[in-house]
Amino acid sequence: MRTQRVRRPAVAGLFYPAGAGELRAAVEAAVGPEAAASTGEAPKAIVAPHAGYVYSGAVAGAAYRRVLRGRGRIGRVVVIGPAHRSPEARVAVSGAEAFSTPLGLVPVDIAARDGLVEAGLASVDDSAHASEHSLEVQLPFIQVCLGDVAVLPLAVGTATPERVAQVLEEVWGGEETLIVVSTDLSHYHDQATAVARDRRTAAAIVARRPDRLGPADACGVVPVQGLLIAAERHGLAVDLLDLRTSADTAGSPDRVVGYGAFALA
Repeated sequence: MRTQRVRRPAVAGLFYPAGAGELRAAVEAAVGPEAAASTGEAPKAIVAPHAGYVYSGAVAGAAYRRVLRGRGRIGRVVVIGPAHRSPEARVAVSGAEAFSTPLGLVPVDIAARDGLVEAGLASVDDSAHASEHSLEVQLPFIQVCLGDVAVLPLAVGTATPERVAQVLEEVWGGEETLIVVSTDLSHYHDQATAVARDRRTAAAIVARRPDRLGPADACGVVPVQGLLIAAERHGLAVDLLDLRTSADTAGSPDRVVGYGAFALA
């Protein structure tokens, strides 16, 4: 019997709880009551942060609350974020057939992954995924909010926004596909500076102006820019759902990280 290739969790017990019960409870608390999200259109894409849940979980929950509307219709989630430890990667896919979290296995959309590789839009680079938290921390939210769906994890390093937009077009799909861009906003300013900077960043995202975003505005700025290019082409509107810093949740106001939640529909 062939053994399935599985990417094991790297930050369970660090960024989020390692126990299944505690993890599910943390996600459910961050997302809030399902009734609050039971009406309206499910987004085509969301932007959510990827810090430890104690810092950014509530902000991510604001985005995934909208995603609940697509449960039962969404069957695939494209998760794209920065390759923190492999910046030389362009668009990296994993050779794994599934990603594991304390909540169980999440299957990879192998056909879509292989299609990107065959088209020359991505390459297999397991080292870029081995310890990458930006994609991993999204998976428990996806499991709790959407149930049994496939994922296509994409880690982005030196790719251009235009290349990211091209990749997203390739896997855009219909209402069965959700796109999740994983990014935090400004890093390590004092609270007042971060709040002002993140408000400008949020305004640029809502206005679909990737040209107004720079590398210091978000660690996943290139995936965000690529999504905004695609959003412009598809006529998607961007809603700001939440905007906070680590000082608003669990940290000191002297050296903060910004977090934003956005929905595109």
